[in-house]
Amino acid sequence: MTKILLLSDTHSYIDEAILKHVKKADEVWHAGDIGDLEVTDKIKALKPLRAVYGNIDDAKARLEFPENNRFMCEDVDVFMTHIGGYPPKYNMRTRDLIKENPPRIFICGHSHILKVMPDKRYNLIHMNPGAVGKHGFHNVRTMLRFTIDGTKIENLEVIEFPKRY
Repeated sequence: MTKILLLSDTHSYIDEAILKHVKKADEVWHAGDIGDLEVTDKIKALKPLRAVYGNIDDAKARLEFPENNRFMCEDVDVFMTHIGGYPPKYNMRTRDLIKENPPRIFICGHSHILKVMPDKRYNLIHMNPGAVGKHGFHNVRTMLRFTIDGTKIENLEVIEFPKRY
């Protein structure tokens, strides 16, 4: 069983409250808009990290992390990108990739809106953890925590932080 912490849109912000959850995970996945690489350096010092760059990320982040990250976690195929859209309206860049070879989990960030929903057409779970950074229009900062056990995706939890103001 692998305990996953999924976050996005840190926009250069990380604090001890976030790192407390990082320490409890087996792996951390970051769905882009990292901002300062100090964020990912702090995470990597504690746990293995899988990440993608987002639209605000600079050349350094784009050299360290890919635009798309397709990987296996146990027996679950995962596809992560920053800007991806939602079922059934994926953006043009991701729609064909999903259609050709649907993952079991499709992850994106960007919208700052937490959303987890099934896509029955492609038999996948779409996850957007919302935004855990303090920059943006969101009032509640959010992350997701879940486990992968073989082919099972279980124990999904939303982690909320107080309003950012």
